[in-house]
Amino acid sequence: MDHAPETNTHEQPRPIIIEIPVAWGEMDAFGHVNNVAYYRYIESSRVAFCTAVAWMPMGNQGQSGVWPILHSAQIRFRAPVVYPDTLKIIAHPREVQEDRFTLAHELFSEKQARLVAQGSGIIVSFDFSSNLKAPLPASVRERVLKLVRHGTDEGHRR
Repeated sequence: MDHAPETNTHEQPRPIIIEIPVAWGEMDAFGHVNNVAYYRYIESSRVAFCTAVAWMPMGNQGQSGVWPILHSAQIRFRAPVVYPDTLKIIAHPREVQEDRFTLAHELFSEKQARLVAQGSGIIVSFDFSSNLKAPLPASVRERVLKLVRHGTDEGHRR
């Protein structure tokens, strides 16, 4: 699983990429991966992203301090996926604000060699000690901003 942010400032930032094998049990009565499984896929991608930018609580750390929470998520399905397959999920941040950012996800099927779904989630900075949203920690904001894609996205289909 490759999810280390690029540290060389002369190169384009690398997105966070994970690969997930499709499990037979994720299939539904219609013979393709159930829609709910896609939310788990992007959850795994989101955790890999937050880990890569050093903003993922470990153990009981999440009981206090400023950590990410998911405000909302959406997915657009482009093609059905069936077992067996492996999905490559690319995560990259967009729309970074003071207390939140949007994390975009592109899901590619290895078997079909194509984009099969796109999703996004709004990640909000939350202070678990005060139970209030909070500004993104400066170090996290800096790491997230380094991973924002600039210009047009190659291979990004709408």
